[in-house]
Amino acid sequence: MTAIFWLIDQVIGLYVWVLIIAAVFSLLTAFNVLDTRNRLVWSIGDFLWKITEPMLRPIRRFLPDLGGVDLSPLVLILLLQALRIFLNVTVFPALWRLAA
Repeated sequence: MTAIFWLIDQVIGLYVWVLIIAAVFSLLTAFNVLDTRNRLVWSIGDFLWKITEPMLRPIRRFLPDLGGVDLSPLVLILLLQALRIFLNVTVFPALWRLAA
């Protein structure tokens, strides 16, 4: 059981990094540093969009329009970090007590 929660924690941490990479990628394409006509760049951008958009779309519905500034990745990262803290404070110690 501990291995499952460890895996969940690692997946959440990896997804946070994917969100950060997607945000940086978005900025680089918005300022024309990366050319999306390049097939590799487009493929990476499409992959990042497909993996992050399902989690960001519901958050965007609740956030106000800030004139081109998208704070939904920041909100999602904060929520995921809160979930990791919750798991580490409540679930993991309980599992260690059961194992002892």
